[in-house]
Amino acid sequence: MIEIPDKPPEGAQKALIEAGLLLFGQKGFDATSTRELAAKAGVNLALIAYHFGGKDGLRRAVVGEVARRLMAVAGAPRSSAGLTPAAALRRLQTILRGVVAFIGSAPEAGPMVNFALTELSRGGAATELIHDCFIGPKHAELSELWAIASGADPDSEAVKLSVFAMIGQVLYFRLGREIVMRRMGWPSIGPAEAGRIGDVIAENLRLLTQGEPR
Repeated sequence: MIEIPDKPPEGAQKALIEAGLLLFGQKGFDATSTRELAAKAGVNLALIAYHFGGKDGLRRAVVGEVARRLMAVAGAPRSSAGLTPAAALRRLQTILRGVVAFIGSAPEAGPMVNFALTELSRGGAATELIHDCFIGPKHAELSELWAIASGADPDSEAVKLSVFAMIGQVLYFRLGREIVMRRMGWPSIGPAEAGRIGDVIAENLRLLTQGEPR
């Protein structure tokens, strides 16, 4: 299990983590050499072993830093016990809007999404790390909130798939941002545009969990 840091890295560690985030996302872990990582970070090659024990340790540190940043946006997973359906929906919408604002418009979100998707597409150890570190616990929390809001079973296939579909909507606006900007006539996707995207996805969420207003 990865220990998620409680504060951002500094100095050479920060430079190497940023280099790993970028290069692992662009080229993949196996195709990225330690020499490339050190050059990108602008540090001595020996510092990879000194700070992280090697390239695999650096990847673990990158996963931990990605989880820290996502928790800063979406919150650490927490219990939903005692929430009413309306309160569960509001919490879901709040989490969703925060993630949309970050993933959709923050420049630093691009390398994070690329890294996560590259690692997840390959499966193996990194997928287990990412799942166990953040995605699994957060998906369980979102499924519980969805279930409370809709009156469904949080462990049902329908609820789990619905949460994945909601996450997919958010990711599309990062992966397809150039198409979205062209079709919408937006010169960029900034906080205002991300806010409008968040409004639409939040309303979709309400309709899916609670239906039309009574």
